[in-house]
Amino acid sequence: MEDAYARSVAEVLDFFRVDPSRGLTDFQVTENARVYGTNVLPQEESTPFWKLVLKQFDDLLVKILIAAAIVSFILALIDGETGLTAFLEPSVILMILAANAAVGVITETNAEKAIEELRAYQADVATVLRNGCFSILPATELVPGDIVEVGVGCKVPADMRMIELPSNQLRVDQAILTGESCSVAKELESAVTMNAVYQDKTNILFSGSVVVAGRARAVVVGVGSNTAMGSIRDAMLRTEDEVTPLKKKLDEFGTFLAKAIAGICVLVWIVNIGHFHDPSHGGFLRGAIHYFKIAVALAVAAIPEGLPAVVTTCLALGTKRMARLNAIVRSLPSVETLGCTTVICSDKTGTLTTNMMSVSKICVVNSLQLGPTTSEFHVTGTTYAPEGIIFDNAGSQLDFPAQSPCLLHVAMCSALCNESTLQYNPDKSNYEKIGESTEVALRVLAEKVGLPGFDSMPSALNKLTKHDRASYCNHYWENQFKKVSSLDFSRDRKMMSVLCSRMQQGIMFTKGAPESIISRCSNVLCNDDGSTASLATHVRAELEARLQSFAGKETLRCLALAMKWMPIEQQSISYEDEKDLTFIGLVGMLDPPRDEVRNAMLSCMSAGIRVIVVTGDNKATAESLCRQIGAFDHLEDFAGRSYTASEFEELPALQQTLALQRMVLFTRVEPSHKKMLVEALQRQNEVVAMTGDGVNDAPALKKADIGIAMGSGTAVAKSASDMVLADDNFASIVAAVAEGRAIYNNTKQFIRYMISSNIGEVVCIFVAAMLGIPETLVPVQLLWVNLVTDGLPATAIGFNKQDSDVMKAKPPIPSAESKVAKPKHFVRIVSSIHDLFLTPQNLIALVQPRASIRHRLHHPTLLSSTAGAVVAPQPLCTMAMGIGEIMKMEFKRTGGWRRSYVGLATVAGFVWWFVYSENGPKLPYHELVIIIDEILKFFSRNSRGSWIGKSPWEHLKILLAGKDRVQVSRLLYKVQSQIETTGFTS
Repeated sequence: MEDAYARSVAEVLDFFRVDPSRGLTDFQVTENARVYGTNVLPQEESTPFWKLVLKQFDDLLVKILIAAAIVSFILALIDGETGLTAFLEPSVILMILAANAAVGVITETNAEKAIEELRAYQADVATVLRNGCFSILPATELVPGDIVEVGVGCKVPADMRMIELPSNQLRVDQAILTGESCSVAKELESAVTMNAVYQDKTNILFSGSVVVAGRARAVVVGVGSNTAMGSIRDAMLRTEDEVTPLKKKLDEFGTFLAKAIAGICVLVWIVNIGHFHDPSHGGFLRGAIHYFKIAVALAVAAIPEGLPAVVTTCLALGTKRMARLNAIVRSLPSVETLGCTTVICSDKTGTLTTNMMSVSKICVVNSLQLGPTTSEFHVTGTTYAPEGIIFDNAGSQLDFPAQSPCLLHVAMCSALCNESTLQYNPDKSNYEKIGESTEVALRVLAEKVGLPGFDSMPSALNKLTKHDRASYCNHYWENQFKKVSSLDFSRDRKMMSVLCSRMQQGIMFTKGAPESIISRCSNVLCNDDGSTASLATHVRAELEARLQSFAGKETLRCLALAMKWMPIEQQSISYEDEKDLTFIGLVGMLDPPRDEVRNAMLSCMSAGIRVIVVTGDNKATAESLCRQIGAFDHLEDFAGRSYTASEFEELPALQQTLALQRMVLFTRVEPSHKKMLVEALQRQNEVVAMTGDGVNDAPALKKADIGIAMGSGTAVAKSASDMVLADDNFASIVAAVAEGRAIYNNTKQFIRYMISSNIGEVVCIFVAAMLGIPETLVPVQLLWVNLVTDGLPATAIGFNKQDSDVMKAKPPIPSAESKVAKPKHFVRIVSSIHDLFLTPQNLIALVQPRASIRHRLHHPTLLSSTAGAVVAPQPLCTMAMGIGEIMKMEFKRTGGWRRSYVGLATVAGFVWWFVYSENGPKLPYHELVIIIDEILKFFSRNSRGSWIGKSPWEHLKILLAGKDRVQVSRLLYKVQSQIETTGFTS
């Protein structure tokens, strides 16, 4: 029944055909269970582990690497390779991919825990009326139409419509759904609000909320998925995790790189079709396979295999630094996303505020004869800790507040007219409340006022243990006064009273709504001398003016305190006794903003980050908070900056778009509104961070680019988030954003470095294929360069500290600024290769290798300063190439075109050593193509990797010195056979 809040009690009971005095019959229970289902959140099937694993390989670059590994293995078998040699290249590639997949699987399995932890907020049992008898049943057996009774401390087992209120009031803590800082009063009357949100449904008890005061009976109107808790679960299931800006750019680059690789591979084949018949290959098919292997090497060269490992390492380093800032990162990519954040949607209660009601102002009457009639005291302290200072009107600190008559009686009334408890939790190292937040705030006030009669009282209290200090003064007053009788709070009176006795005197303390208390007062306690005077009309008017200031402009929650001397023999009190009261004082309390939030807001403004305050509280209270924390400081007019959820929904689509661009405050929201806000901002290309602590925040946390949960929040919120704030502090978010920006900048630098490094490898392989010489770098060497030679320096870049002005610049926008090397650099490379090799005159030169190679090696751009570093055979070329790349790390914004000459120099050095070097064999170019290919193949198959770092001629000397005649004979025979076949001499 979706509109039960708008129906009368009789209409709801008639709908379910239930007698409120007897409940459902067994037949009706069975029938309703069949129609509406049971009170259980359905078990969602989790993604099978094998699907999670396969999902990690659903990436174009990964598929290319897998194909390269398979092809490499097949070609090795075709060439007759066996053992370690055949498996080496594919094994290395597959191990890299497996490591990256493991990180992805671990990340995704964490996300599904949020849905499961929703079950912890369902009640275990319920007191149900069936067949005319009350019984305690498992909450899972409830069906719509059941009559359920709830009392203080009960967790509401299902969504229920109130039908009877035996107590004076019923107050429910539904913060996990609405984020409201205080408990809310429930009533029987139907709600008439159009488009009602949770806060407007004052006659509905929501599943998972907790009763904090009173007792009531209600009829179940929703179970399982048809409850408020169930709607949150469904929203979480419908919400897909957002792809991080880094992942988006890498995916875009992967698509482009795949096309570039395919184009280059096809180009290599086209250019070398004429070489397929070369006798050195042993036939057309083997020639085609040879150049197919070159294509595999190109694929390995173009893909930065070490990039995922380096990204993961640097992000992990960032998580450690953020942990020191009380920001616990649950998802590694969120570290980088945080640096790109453009909008922070911050929950008000518990994030911008302490979520601890605290008395901030006290108004008392000074004297009716001299000076100003009323005076005001300011109270510091924003938590439940009994620590704070009281200042007078002039701003002077009161050393002994208890010496002021009115403050002394305020402390007495706060301690005695109170049903809450304040205690210290040593496990969490903080003070905790049991009961209403407003009553706990009064207990804390009594501790701050202290006790009279001891000059050393403030310092003496500080020497107590935290456990004893929590309620020391409250316990003192409770021991001094004996409670005789009490009158509970009721909605019509809006007050509560307690009768006490002390030293043969009776006194009644009363607290309640100011308008109710003041109207029943005939006297007033004067703070100057402690005397009692008649409450004159002008004093009453001034008190009402103070009340308007507290409750209106400052949006404080106000309570008035009063007392009345009673006969000592009176043992009970009635409503008739609550008149002719003596006014003590007026206290104003609020959920105070955190001290460091204002500076954090200023930091966000200077960093170009917009903050939107999102809360379930009413508009006036939230606007007052925004003024206190500086969210409105830069605004002269609030129009168009503050909206309630209903006001925003009523706007046309175009005006909603404009409102989102200017919004600062969003109030009276429920879970669906938070998620809607995130989605709308993301459509405007904003990178959104959303904070939250309740179950209601989980769908929005999951949908946001980065969800930030509070450390004191619910397990559901934490599981749905990407990051958890250990101290629940908004300022920690800003500090984490600064760290995230530093990590973003480092990530951008090392990604550009690694991508541009691979371009040198691509050019090296490509040019070697064009010249018809053997591959200068084999796939295993390329993997070594990508993982070690490039990986370690790139990781070092990730250690760079943040710049001092990192929070003075606008946030980086990934859509406008790519971290990876831009495609235009590849266009330049392909263009330069075309100019060098594919012009008509150079195509002719390719047929005459000797002239072509001499022409290119004497070209000044090829023999640059690095040429001397790469004058070595193939294995040393790998090392020289790495050195050349490391030297280029000084270019912070290195593009791919700056790396192309390294690959050209590698090929040039390779040819130069064999053809021209005085220390080399001085082979003719056409013999180089045959001999070096066979020598390298021989050692790769027979020396188990020991040939790396030595020239073939050095190995010949080693073999001869070792008199290994078999291996020497095999090598020379194969080389001689190739020479005889082609008619060449050596």
